[in-house]
Amino acid sequence: MELRAVQRQYGKGSRAVHALRGIDLALPRGSFTAVMGPSGSGKSTFLQCAAGLDRPTSGSVRLGGTELTGLSENKLTVLRRTRLGFVFQAFNLLPSLTVEQNVLLPMRLAGRRPDRRRAAEVLAQVGLGDKGGRRPSELSGGQQQRVALARALVTMPEVVFADEPTGALDTTTAAEVLALLRSAVDSLGATVVMVTHDPVAAAYADRVLFLADGAIVDSLSQGDPAAIAARMSTLTSPNSAPNASPAAPWQHHGIPTRTAV
Repeated sequence: MELRAVQRQYGKGSRAVHALRGIDLALPRGSFTAVMGPSGSGKSTFLQCAAGLDRPTSGSVRLGGTELTGLSENKLTVLRRTRLGFVFQAFNLLPSLTVEQNVLLPMRLAGRRPDRRRAAEVLAQVGLGDKGGRRPSELSGGQQQRVALARALVTMPEVVFADEPTGALDTTTAAEVLALLRSAVDSLGATVVMVTHDPVAAAYADRVLFLADGAIVDSLSQGDPAAIAARMSTLTSPNSAPNASPAAPWQHHGIPTRTAV
């Protein structure tokens, strides 16, 4: 996935809010990228534009050879259902469906024949191979998030977007879910993009991107939680520069050379 000169503006004139200020980024296939930044830095807008949930004001977003920014809403919907996966802080499981039915929902929505063997496979991968017949209410919060992850992986998406996936979980359960995301990258070749406020969660990623005032202002490769927290503190300290240039030099260097999705 590639973002080139992506800007997102809300409103016009003196009341305009510049949520993204020219994002240039390549997300390599089989990589785990964490996105961090202070409140209001543009993290959610970044995820929404990258995932085709919101349209940039200018610039382009490409998934493989497909230009997302020019697609109709119907084609974007099909793309999200077939080529992208989503995991959110709220598990967003349908209580009236079984675990297996929740996992198979993306296939049904995409008009594909539900593959129960594939559902069993991904449920086994997240440690819930014996829970397919249960209802979400019968599971713990951590187990429900595992179901959400299985649902995101069932169509073998090119990119999985995770928005604060451990925000509602305790420390131990969060670590288990993060380890599963890491395994999806290492074992299944998935590409994961995760927005998080937690340095411990970000440490599971190959690269951490730091946003401030709508621009990527820093990055860190395979940092530990302490190093990540230290970088974050520079973005929220009184001496930090909130209006960082969107053309920060690192954006054009150091991108892994593995084939982009």
